[in-house]
Amino acid sequence: MSLKEIKIRLGSVRNTRKTTSAMKMVSSVKLRKAQQSIQYAVPYVEQLDHILKRLSGMPAAQKVSPLVVEREVKEVALVCFSSDSSLCGGFNGNIIKHSRALYDELYKIDQTPLVYTVGQKITDAFRKEGLAINDGYASMMAKRSYEEAASLADDLMDMYLNGHLDKIILTYTHFKSAGSQHIVDEVLLPVSVPACEAEEESDYILEPSAEELMKVLLPKVIRTKVYCAMLDSYASEQAARVIAMQAATENADKLIGELTLQYNKLRQQAITNEILDLAAGSQQ
Repeated sequence: MSLKEIKIRLGSVRNTRKTTSAMKMVSSVKLRKAQQSIQYAVPYVEQLDHILKRLSGMPAAQKVSPLVVEREVKEVALVCFSSDSSLCGGFNGNIIKHSRALYDELYKIDQTPLVYTVGQKITDAFRKEGLAINDGYASMMAKRSYEEAASLADDLMDMYLNGHLDKIILTYTHFKSAGSQHIVDEVLLPVSVPACEAEEESDYILEPSAEELMKVLLPKVIRTKVYCAMLDSYASEQAARVIAMQAATENADKLIGELTLQYNKLRQQAITNEILDLAAGSQQ
């Protein structure tokens, strides 16, 4: 490359570095906010599970809710979460590949699933492959509101209670830490009620009845699970983007260093050649 070409390339790489560095900072802020949302939700989820566990051990609550009844699985739904945008490493590619593998696995045992896509990337990927999808909640990741998550959960519960679905699975990327995320397949329905151990059982006086409390509590648990899956996926996306943009910035720094060295060598060679030409001219 000539000096002019190297200079143009250096300018381009420096501009790219500014972009990747800025995206990293923005994603870092979004990641911190996402982590806070998860931290706020965890105590609520833990208390819901605790109450559900206590209620399950009471004779008055032993009447089985349709939401916890396991039945022969004929119709399955997959609720798959991805991001709306790219530039987040292998985040979207991994969840799309995993979801498709799960789809194929269910298809082989005659349980062709209905796919609910949450996130534009997985919606576009599955639509391109011609799979049967429900994309009514594809844009849910944009606002990430509890109301939208609850609306999706309510639709899924209606489908389950009406017998249109026998099993519902949430497929999303679980956020453990900024450096650790993994894909999970969580059964949303039927609800798995934790068994109450004998020493935890207590004779509470409840108002309203335990049965009525279960009717209210189970839908809350389901809505919260969908909401937390959405929060997990979003936090994992931002963590993946921070890592990807950090790697891109470091690569840009390395390339800038190499181009600068190459530029200086060529410039030095050009100056040396000019000096030699001047020296040769003066001797003539």
